[in-house]
Amino acid sequence: MTHAGFTYKDWNIEALTGYKPITTFYMDFSIADCFGVAAIKDTYRRAMKGWKKNYKYLTELVMALNWKIWEHYNAGHQAYAQIYNDLWEQAAAYAQENLKGNELTYYYRTTD
Repeated sequence: MTHAGFTYKDWNIEALTGYKPITTFYMDFSIADCFGVAAIKDTYRRAMKGWKKNYKYLTELVMALNWKIWEHYNAGHQAYAQIYNDLWEQAAAYAQENLKGNELTYYYRTTD
């Protein structure tokens, strides 16, 4: 997909790591990228509001945000990379502060 100078590939995380995505977070953010910073932040806000209590979805949200940092940094889109880094830090902190026991273990094993 190409829009406004951004080109996106499928999230090939499964091929690279064996992790099979269970949400559409990566694609949701890829679509938001086409509409700018406000859309990225709104997508994050909606994802956190709807899914922060689901530890598996929260884990994947953190992973998708991290992937988007890398994607934009490597493409030279430093402003987007910084926005995604800020959102990733927020989501990761939330996960580390709120997940407990087996949920936190799942988070660390999956994001490692």
